[in-house]
Amino acid sequence: MSKRCFLLLTLALGCKTAAQPEPTDPNSHPGMLQARARYNAGAALLDVPVYWYDDDDAQIEPSEVAILEGVGAQREDWVTDDGFTPKFREALARIDAGIATPKDARLAAVYRELAQSRPTLVRTDLRDAPEADKAFVRDMLRAGVLIERLFARQNGVLGMAERIPADDPASRRLFHRNQGPWCAAANTENDPACSTLDPKPPKISGLYPAALQRDEAFCEALAARPDGEALMHQFVAVREREGELVAVPYSEAFAEDSRALASLLEGAAKKLGADEAALVAYLEAAAEALRTNQWEPADEAWAAMNATNSKWYLRIGPDETYFEPCRRKAGFHMSFARIDPSARAWQDRLDSVKGEMEASLAKLAGAPYSAREVAFDLPDFIHIVLNAGDARRPFSATVGQSLPNWGPVANEGRGRTVAMMNVLTAPESVAANERQARSILCPATAKVFDPDPDALTMSTVLHEAAHNLGPSHEYRVEGKVDDEVFGGATASVFEELKAETASYYFADWLASRELITAERASQAHVRDLIWGFGHIARGLNDADGKPKTYSYVAAIQTGYWLESGVAEWRADEVAANGEDRGCLELDLAKMSGAIEALMAKVAGIKARGDAAAAKAMIEAYVTSHGPLIEVVQERWRREPEASLVYGVQL
Repeated sequence: MSKRCFLLLTLALGCKTAAQPEPTDPNSHPGMLQARARYNAGAALLDVPVYWYDDDDAQIEPSEVAILEGVGAQREDWVTDDGFTPKFREALARIDAGIATPKDARLAAVYRELAQSRPTLVRTDLRDAPEADKAFVRDMLRAGVLIERLFARQNGVLGMAERIPADDPASRRLFHRNQGPWCAAANTENDPACSTLDPKPPKISGLYPAALQRDEAFCEALAARPDGEALMHQFVAVREREGELVAVPYSEAFAEDSRALASLLEGAAKKLGADEAALVAYLEAAAEALRTNQWEPADEAWAAMNATNSKWYLRIGPDETYFEPCRRKAGFHMSFARIDPSARAWQDRLDSVKGEMEASLAKLAGAPYSAREVAFDLPDFIHIVLNAGDARRPFSATVGQSLPNWGPVANEGRGRTVAMMNVLTAPESVAANERQARSILCPATAKVFDPDPDALTMSTVLHEAAHNLGPSHEYRVEGKVDDEVFGGATASVFEELKAETASYYFADWLASRELITAERASQAHVRDLIWGFGHIARGLNDADGKPKTYSYVAAIQTGYWLESGVAEWRADEVAANGEDRGCLELDLAKMSGAIEALMAKVAGIKARGDAAAAKAMIEAYVTSHGPLIEVVQERWRREPEASLVYGVQL
C-alpha cells in the first residue's frame, strides 16, 4: 500500500509568513522564488509546458527552463539554441501583463481551482548519461503515455479532453492535472460550477456499467452477489453482456492499449545489456501479464530486482485501489526512478530486527493473529523520473510505497518497499512546510519540529515496513481478507492507519533499543502530526462523499491524541508564528503510552476483523470530529498546495 499521498515532505498549503533566516541557496531567495512562482502559475493558466526552475537574477533564461513531460510538448516549439520562440515570448508577455480572472462562472471556478496548487518540478538531468540509458528513458516516457490512457479508460474519461475548446488553455491544463474534468482542490471540489467541461459530466467509472452506478450502494450490492468475489476481483472490469454482469479481465477490457504497452516494454528490454538482466526479466514478465492478466509472475520478477542488480526502479501495472468508487479495483500506474544506493544505512540498521518488530506488533494485535516469519526487504531509496496514471496525483505525491498488495509475493513478505527522496524538496516547499507547522504548533512543540525533508526519511521507512508486518491486506479472518471484512474504503483506511501508527510506535521502539535517540523519535512524532494536518486540510471526504483515506487516518490519530491528553489545544496561546491565536501543544514525554495504546487498538481491530469497532472509531474521530479540524483547514489553505510536474533533460 502507498504511504502518504503526500503532504509529508511539504504540506504546501498555507499559513501566515513567519520570520525566516536568510536563505543560503540563491535560488531560495524570496524575490527569486516569487518571480518563478508568478511565472509558473501564469504558465499553468495558459497551458504553457515550460517550467522555470533555476534563477540567478529574477529574469527567465533558456538555460533555466524545463519542458514538461506527459503533455505532448516539443522543446523546439518553445525554446531553441537561439533563445525563446515567438510563441513563448507571446506567452511571457501575457504572464507579465497579468491574467485577469474571467467573468464566466465555470472558467472563474477553474482559475480558483488552479490557484490552489503550486506547480512543483521533479527534474531529472540525463544530458551526460550514456546513450543506452537515454534510449531506455525515452521508451519509459512513451510507456507513461500509454499508462495514462489505460488509467483514463478505467476512470471513464478517455477522449473527454478533446471537447475542451482550443481557446480554453486553463481547462486543458486542469484536465491533465486532475486526470479528468472534475475539480479536486479543497475549496472548489464541491463547487457545482467547477469543471473543465460545460455541462459538467457526472462521474462514471469505466470499470462498471454506467447504469449500475446510479445506485449509491452498487459496490455493496455487487460484493453481496453469489458471484461477487469474481466481479470484485482487483484485475477485472465489470461488464454487461446479454443482460448479465460478467467479470472481464483487464487484458481483454483494455486490450488495445495493453497490447501496445506490452510491445513497447518488450522492445525496451531488447535494448538493455547483460548488466540489467533483472530489469529485462521484469519488463518481459510485465509485458506477458498485460496480455494474460496473470500478474503474479511479474511480481516475482519485480521482487527479484534490487539496488544491487539494477540502476533503475520501475513498477508498471495495476496496483492501488483508492481511485475508484468501490476501492476494490487496481489502477494502472507507472513509477519510474533511479536507485539511490544511500538506503543501505537504514537497511543495515533495521534488517536484523525485522523479526522482533513483527513479534512486537503481533503481541499488541493479540489473538487470533500470531507472529509469522517475515522476509521483506527494507525500503530502497529512489529518485523519481516520472509518475504516470494512478501514481500521478493532482496534489502532493506518494513518497513511499510497499507492493504488491496481493498474491504470494505479498503474502510471504517478499515485496519491495521504496522511499521517494526527490519529491517536494524544493526550497519553496520546505519553507511552506515550516510556516504551516509554526501556524498551528505552540512555541515549545514548534522547537522540536525539524523542517529538513531528510528528517522524514525514518517515518517513511517505518510506515512502509509496517505494511509487511502484523495483520496486513492478505491476512484472513474466517477466510476473508480485509476488503471483504470491512469493505474496500474502511479496509484501506485501517491498513494505512496501522502503518502510520506503526511509524510512531516503532520510532519509540527503536529509541528504547538505542538504535535512534529519544530526541529523534520526538522529532518524528511532530513531523508525523504535521503530515496528518496537511491531509486534514484537504477535507475528510471527496466530492462524492467517499472517504479520503489519509485524511481519515490523520483525523483518527489527532482525535485520539487529544482524547488521551497527550495533545492539548490552547485557545488563548499564540502559535509559534507569533500571529495566530490558538495552538496545539504535545506532551512528548507522555506520548509513548498513548501511541502504544492506539497501536494495540488498531492492530487488534484488524486481527479480529472487528468491523463494528472500526466503524465506531470512524464515528468517534471522523464523523463526530471536533473544531480543531476546521482550524487546521483554515490555516493550511492560505497557500497553494504542491502539484508535481515532471521534466527530463536528455
